[in-house]
Amino acid sequence: MTLGSAISLRDDFDGAALRRLARGSKCANQTRRLLALAEIYDGGSRTAAARIGGVGLQIVRDWVVRFNAQGPAGLLDGKAPGNRSRLNDAQRRALLEAVERGPIPAIHGVVRWRLIDLVQWLHDEFAVSLDETTVGRELKKLGYVKLSARPRHHAQNELAMDAFKKGVLPPSWQRSEQPSRGARR
Repeated sequence: MTLGSAISLRDDFDGAALRRLARGSKCANQTRRLLALAEIYDGGSRTAAARIGGVGLQIVRDWVVRFNAQGPAGLLDGKAPGNRSRLNDAQRRALLEAVERGPIPAIHGVVRWRLIDLVQWLHDEFAVSLDETTVGRELKKLGYVKLSARPRHHAQNELAMDAFKKGVLPPSWQRSEQPSRGARR
């Protein structure tokens, strides 16, 4: 069994340059990686670099590959890409148009779109299964915000509300009856 040779570092940097970059870095993980690679530039072993970086030899090798390909920027923490969207651009445009157009009660069976209705619409139109949270997130990316009507009490009196708005109210101060003499103490 033969061991592979170590991947050499690019030759447009040296240990002193990496230490300068590490001093100016605002990312602690990039600083740690730069200092570990500076050790290799200065003739140290990969094991010593792994000890400085607090990782194993395989991780140091990955850092070397990233550094060689992208330079110091390759040692920054990257954001995980996450799952790709289940909606393509055409489906997203159709969703946007459906929201703009609004539902047709005779066809869609609703008078206003709710997230659950849009989930069903997407399933019927494109056979795409999404949950309400995902549809809400897609709508937010498209610039929409969720609005909900202000709750109304079931026993609210419309006539009393109209009278209040018009300023036709019974006087708020009324003379009360004189208390009886027996009630005093």
